[in-house]
Amino acid sequence: MPYDKLPLKTQAPVLSWANHDLGPDETKMAKNVASLPFVFKHVALMPDVHLGKGALVGSVVATKDAIIPAAVGVDIGCGMCAVQTPFTANQLDGKLKQIRLDIEAAIPTGFNENKEVSKQVYNWQGWNQFKNLHAGVQHLETKALRQMGSLGGGNHFIEVCLDAQEQVWLMLHSGSRNIGNMLAQRHMNTAKELAKLTDTKLPDPDLAHFVKGTPEFAAYWRDLQWAQNYARYNRDVMMERFRRIIEKHLAGGKPTQSKLQVNCHHNYAEQEIHYGEEVYVTRKGAVRARQEDYGIIPGSMGAKSFIVKGKGSAESYCSCSHGAGRLMSRNKAKNAFTLDDLIQQTQGVECRKDPGVLDEIPAAYKPIDQVMTNQSDLVEVVATLKQVVCVKG
Repeated sequence: MPYDKLPLKTQAPVLSWANHDLGPDETKMAKNVASLPFVFKHVALMPDVHLGKGALVGSVVATKDAIIPAAVGVDIGCGMCAVQTPFTANQLDGKLKQIRLDIEAAIPTGFNENKEVSKQVYNWQGWNQFKNLHAGVQHLETKALRQMGSLGGGNHFIEVCLDAQEQVWLMLHSGSRNIGNMLAQRHMNTAKELAKLTDTKLPDPDLAHFVKGTPEFAAYWRDLQWAQNYARYNRDVMMERFRRIIEKHLAGGKPTQSKLQVNCHHNYAEQEIHYGEEVYVTRKGAVRARQEDYGIIPGSMGAKSFIVKGKGSAESYCSCSHGAGRLMSRNKAKNAFTLDDLIQQTQGVECRKDPGVLDEIPAAYKPIDQVMTNQSDLVEVVATLKQVVCVKG
């Protein structure tokens, strides 16, 4: 679907791939971001766009010589990892429940952390830079060690999926855990304090930012890159444990070769070249989709997910959506649906079916097929996946 240029009187235009009009709060948020003087060219809104903090979730913001910590958000480096295995659907028969229980036993979820730190975690090179991170997180190194290889809560998940050819895929969604959250909050507070000190007029206090060339910008950029690397490696650690569980059940514990592995962020910022200029691109709930880039676009836990390849759309800053996007808030979902609704909507999926995951009911999310139709100019579908096991955070 071609994008729409929203009728907003802002310094930078806003291009939207969504098939719905923005609500008043969403419109205000888009307008606030597009009014900032350092925003480059235009703001791009993905098909799954919805309310966030400071900036809309599902927005891509390119900036010149400035960065907005709240636009990246608190789950720095949150993203997806997927592996195509050599296994087929018939090998899963009768094993789904035990696979789910084994995953839940091996990978901590929610606020839980690992009781012991594995050698793989200790070997991560990033620990060498921990002492250089913000002073406010120095007491959290042990916690960061124990949380690496843990899923977290909210909409984070681990899934066993099948593609159209009945091939088994492993997929998970997680980020930089508590350490990323704490780093983000420290820097967001610093940005707000700076805005007060310099009497910077902002359309929203959450759009407080750092200017390139300042110590505050350099400190945030350093910590941001560290947290993004932590998040990526966290997914690698979990995927390795996940793979071993599947190999135990389907290959007698023998190691196997994956056919394809994808690991991509969807809450992050990077320096990139767009329209011939070097800019900072913040993807808040969006995946990079340069030509030939592989990406992962998950639906809800009762819907399809997609492995995609980017088409390199200049207008979207080579980006695509990061999922279906929420249709309603967690509280609204809890009030609108019952446990029977959850059971009905997750038929055929081995997963928890209790009040603790009611806010993640599929109907709380936008229809993923519509989201995919809206971005046919941004990505091509490589594989369509349907989950048969889902472990929620």
